[in-house]
Amino acid sequence: MKVWHGIGRVPTDIGATAVTIGNFDGVHRGHQAVLREVVARAHERGLCAVAMTFDPHPAQVHRPAQAPEQITGLADRLDLMAATGLDGVLVVAYTTDFAAQGPEQFVRRYLVEALHPRVVVVGSDVRFGADNAGDGATMAELGERYGFEVVLVEDVLAGAEHHPAALTHGVLEERRWSSTWARDLLAAGRLEELTHVLGRWHAMRGAVVHGEARGRELGFPTANLDPASSGAVPADGVYAGWLRRDGGAGERLPAAISVGTNPTFDGEVRQVEAHVIGRTDLDLYGEEVVVEFVTRLRPTLRYTGVEALVEQMHRDCADALAALEVATVS
Repeated sequence: MKVWHGIGRVPTDIGATAVTIGNFDGVHRGHQAVLREVVARAHERGLCAVAMTFDPHPAQVHRPAQAPEQITGLADRLDLMAATGLDGVLVVAYTTDFAAQGPEQFVRRYLVEALHPRVVVVGSDVRFGADNAGDGATMAELGERYGFEVVLVEDVLAGAEHHPAALTHGVLEERRWSSTWARDLLAAGRLEELTHVLGRWHAMRGAVVHGEARGRELGFPTANLDPASSGAVPADGVYAGWLRRDGGAGERLPAAISVGTNPTFDGEVRQVEAHVIGRTDLDLYGEEVVVEFVTRLRPTLRYTGVEALVEQMHRDCADALAALEVATVS
């Protein structure tokens, strides 16, 4: 998949395209359905399948103090989008000047002139242009004017097979796949449900930095993620998961992952640190790793002494191996 950072990088000979537009934060199952629809329509007509996305997220520009933490960083978002079969992604730098464009100006410059669409696939609740003045009807009108078909996709809903709380009083309640739902589950530490929404384990990516080395002193060395790591941080607690070396390209190593401030030691800084179970020989400092969260084992607790904490850490490792269905580690 090709990635173009700005319309000036899109090849002039790109040819006709099928295009969709969105933030795609988390690239959850709803996003995946829309992206696959674009790919399918492009293949039917011999077009190039393209998605347009934005960086940073518009909320970070318009209301930075209230902007939600992004579920996935841009690099991981692009990898996940590539997995749907797209031919290309246009990453648009979202600025106040960009946001000030009227709906027609945006469509003419960023769609018609840059991407030459024959088909534009958008959600039925699409909004675009200054003050979100453009909607689905606006896009359809502009499609007639500039010669592209507009496909409005209704909300993709999750049924009981993906939404464990969908049965209420015996009645199936469907819920719209959404980044908001995913963030709510992250904030609650409900990682197994989050896996259903995302269609994969939630992950963070970042460099391993030096911590206070308490884990190593206790016999449980940890890989401390750089606070600038990408991917949203889940609720405080201890999780079963995996650590992948080499920027995520290496093998999955079973891990017990701690998220929190280390209250036993009166810590104040929130940290994400992963202990690769059964391994005390790893030197990960400075290496980029991916940490994948599978399930939450317990909340963060304060212990009365180091001995009680070490006993709990042994139990956490055993519980993590059981959750990951790993029999033993060497």
